[in-house]
Amino acid sequence: MGDNDGVDDALDRFVAGLDYPMYIVTVDGPAGCLVGFATQSSIAPARFLVCLSKQNHTYRVAAGADAVAVHSLSPAERDLAALFGTCTGDEVDKFARCRWRRGRLGVPILERAPAWFVGRIVDRVDLGDHEGLLLEPSDVGGRTPAAPLMFSAVRDLEAGHPIRR
Repeated sequence: MGDNDGVDDALDRFVAGLDYPMYIVTVDGPAGCLVGFATQSSIAPARFLVCLSKQNHTYRVAAGADAVAVHSLSPAERDLAALFGTCTGDEVDKFARCRWRRGRLGVPILERAPAWFVGRIVDRVDLGDHEGLLLEPSDVGGRTPAAPLMFSAVRDLEAGHPIRR
């Protein structure tokens, strides 16, 4: 057993009660994945932080990217969340299974996403098993859904890659 096992278990119990919006992040390749670790991180200048799992195909594609798109979802797009959250781009062309177009800076924009923004990557931060991409929004479209798709609505989905501790 590791030194932090008690802390890890306690933190697991703490985060088990949290619920947060889910997003789909896309990058030129095309590649994309479902993301739960994301938040606005500054008002002035405008900044948004998205975190990509280092096991993820999208993470590897984004390593050479200058920009990504972040898509907000509503409960009506749960099937889109399932596509981008349960399949890996290592095995499946997710973009052949949905409608999309090239947006600003060449990033894929998912047509069914109610809202999205394209962000230029201004910094990358090692966050353990994830890498944080600090984004400067450069283009925004759609209208944020009144009720976003929350983690509780996709908790039952099995990730495309195994979750490692």
